[in-house]
Amino acid sequence: MAYGHVAYGMRASFGMSHVSPEHVEAWERGAALPDPGELAALAGALWCHPRELMGRPRTLREHRIAQGIAPEDVARGTGLTLHEYLRMEEAGRWSGDSRQSAKLGGVLRLPPRDFVAVTGLEDELARLLTEAVTTRWQAHVRAIAKLISMERKELHKPLDGMYHEYQALMAATLSRAGGTTASGEDGRRYLEEIVDHFWARIPE
Repeated sequence: MAYGHVAYGMRASFGMSHVSPEHVEAWERGAALPDPGELAALAGALWCHPRELMGRPRTLREHRIAQGIAPEDVARGTGLTLHEYLRMEEAGRWSGDSRQSAKLGGVLRLPPRDFVAVTGLEDELARLLTEAVTTRWQAHVRAIAKLISMERKELHKPLDGMYHEYQALMAATLSRAGGTTASGEDGRRYLEEIVDHFWARIPE
């Protein structure tokens, strides 16, 4: 489709009277970004879903737009007023309680990794994972499963693997052959990147 065809479709079918072929060309080149309404109309004109035109959503607003959901629906679904929700979206920081957070995950169909990122729970997850690999991982399964809304049994293999991976690094620290400086640094680096190690073991 030529730029003019796309622009015409957005004007004729979605009331975007201001959209010109130059707008569409700028969006395609990355010189400009469509606003949420324009993105929805663009997706409609191209017969696709808004999320197909986006990269991986990262912010609260991007996840909402990717799902094609109005802010009013998210507010209603999470038990917030529209003003409260829009304030969080504008700030880029979710501040709902645990019950509202669980509802947000359902409304926006957030996979565990995105749920944790959007709701600001990464620091807590990192803390729990660090305790799991440095002590007994079995003692932390329940808390981690609750935090990310996953079944406990799905976490057994990933946590067991991470525990043994980290413990092997620390065992090398105590070995003269392993080299205390390098292996100790490896252990510290592993803990610093522990959330990434975790998600790498969790299927999307």
